[in-house]
Amino acid sequence: MFNLTGLLKRLVIGRARRSEELGETLLPKRLALPIFASDPLSSVAYATQEILLVLTLGGLAYLHFTPWIAGAVVALMTVVVLSYRQVVHAYPSGGGSYEVASTNLGPSAGLVVAASLLVDYVMTVAVSVASGVDNIISAVPALVDQRVPLALIFVALLTAMNLRGVRESGQAFAAPTYLFIGGVLIMVGTGLFRYLLGDAPSAESAKYGIVPEPGEANLAGLALVMVVLRAFSSGCTALTGVEAISNGVPAFRKPKSKNAAATLAAMGIIAITMFVGVTTLAIVAKVHIVQDPCRLTGLPGDCTSYTQRTVIAQLASSVFGGDNSVGFYFIQAATALVLILAANTAFNGFPLLASILAQHRYLPRQLHNRGDRLAFSNGILALAVVAGLLLWAYKANVTSLIHLYILGVFTSFTLSQTGMVRHWNRELRTETDPGLRRRHRMTRVVNGVGAVITGFVLVIVLATKFTQGAWLAVLAAVLLWVMMRGIRRHYDAVAAELAVTDPRSELVPPSRVLAIVLVSTIHKPTLRALAYARAFRPDHLEALTVAVDRDASVALKRQWEEYGIDVPLKVLDSPYREITRSVMEYVRSVSRDSPRDVVAVFIPEYVVGHWWENLLHNQSALWLKSRLLFTPGVMVTSVPWQLSSSARADHPAARAPGSVRRGEPTATRKSEDVSTHR
Repeated sequence: MFNLTGLLKRLVIGRARRSEELGETLLPKRLALPIFASDPLSSVAYATQEILLVLTLGGLAYLHFTPWIAGAVVALMTVVVLSYRQVVHAYPSGGGSYEVASTNLGPSAGLVVAASLLVDYVMTVAVSVASGVDNIISAVPALVDQRVPLALIFVALLTAMNLRGVRESGQAFAAPTYLFIGGVLIMVGTGLFRYLLGDAPSAESAKYGIVPEPGEANLAGLALVMVVLRAFSSGCTALTGVEAISNGVPAFRKPKSKNAAATLAAMGIIAITMFVGVTTLAIVAKVHIVQDPCRLTGLPGDCTSYTQRTVIAQLASSVFGGDNSVGFYFIQAATALVLILAANTAFNGFPLLASILAQHRYLPRQLHNRGDRLAFSNGILALAVVAGLLLWAYKANVTSLIHLYILGVFTSFTLSQTGMVRHWNRELRTETDPGLRRRHRMTRVVNGVGAVITGFVLVIVLATKFTQGAWLAVLAAVLLWVMMRGIRRHYDAVAAELAVTDPRSELVPPSRVLAIVLVSTIHKPTLRALAYARAFRPDHLEALTVAVDRDASVALKRQWEEYGIDVPLKVLDSPYREITRSVMEYVRSVSRDSPRDVVAVFIPEYVVGHWWENLLHNQSALWLKSRLLFTPGVMVTSVPWQLSSSARADHPAARAPGSVRRGEPTATRKSEDVSTHR
């Protein structure tokens, strides 16, 4: 069983890496771009669609707002990219928005950013995978009933790839990302070239009309403004993942800050170009897309059986000449693949941020540990589990999931840019060089503008999405913030309690050591435990048994005397056959009678090698040890006896049956207490 598990682990993850090989996992810019920027690059596949879905609530009347909303999204992305370039240079350690907010606005603000980003990373995986599955279904409608299983399979594959290491996942995901970029640019270029020649592509939905939602037609004043703002907030999904590069600076090759800033600029230029191109082409091709297909007029059949395809699918079909064209299938395959791989941004950002938080004692320490391949494996697995549960709960539906999205992004944007303004204010108070002061003032303006704009967008997102499901994301972030504060309080309390104030007093030995060996019958494990306890040379040594069966206890005492064991045997009466309670009461009484003494309890136990063998034995040792560990002044020592099945399960033919491995921690295997087993 052990060897099979190890073999499967090596097949999935690969050979373990030495810590000294960490430098070999650092990324060049060509691999860092698809790893850290696949989310904002791929979001062009659904950002335009989300804008259109909101505007078509009023039928066709509001579609003329599309270019203005797209322009606002582009302006916002430009400001955010420029702002994060300053973050990369000023804080290259990899904390990104969290470090900026913590340093300049205080730990509480930093935790708000961290909680928001962790929630948003989970949403990135869920939305990206669900959107990718949508594009697969657009190409192969027969898979519509397999939406959730497909999404969960893709999450599992992403998890396996990321467990192999950052560099390995980048090499696997680079080609699909670059193919998607090339495919979208070719599609946009071809479509717009046809438009200039007078042969504009026409989407399959262009011939359909749209019936407005009740109460959404002919809006004016504040109501119309709210619809436009809601469409803008939906289009801002194009900005998700922009901050991932600032969190992943340590993963870049040297010079880290320079390479990260260059990658961030390249990501911004490519993402803006593709977003503008897709939106322009959607306007030219007159794509009509709605949340409920039954609002489309002119459908050839029953609306309930009509499968509405994504904007990218409709554009590819119209540009390349139909559903059977090579270009259509290439775009659909590349889009589906890159959308699924876009979740890789979160698979890199989430573990890195969780590791930093664990290092700062806001999350469990295990999240700071690197796995066999030098990746933060525990963070990767935690992200996969939560995202998988979310996909299952929401049936991998993009429209349902999108309302929980982007809230955390703009929270981190706003606080980090505000923190950067304070950072430059502090720098200007000490800087005397005129050139550097001028540069600091200019960057402060960039960050100030970014803080104001992203704060405004955050208000819009809250106002337009809160009642549609965003409140769940807010609640999750709040609970996470409270949990992280509680974890930090726990770690601080433990550190304070364990801190050494007077080393000499802590090194004073106990007055006496009273050793107790638990016994149920006389066999090799019992005798080994007695010998081991005697080797400690305690001030007092005794054996202890519980009389759950009076005849068996009498026989044990007779055999004890026959063997001539020179250790006193104490028998505890237990009329209700409760072993644990009887032992606990006796040990506490001994400890209570001699508070300056140490009571050492030795528990003989044997170790089995197969999981199914544990089902054949009781687990009283685990329960008894867990109870004894909470008793002050009591030390618990397990004395293992490895059975032959244990030796074979670990290293075949490495030991003779019954041989004992001295000094091996018993926690490495399931063990069976033989001191209380009848």
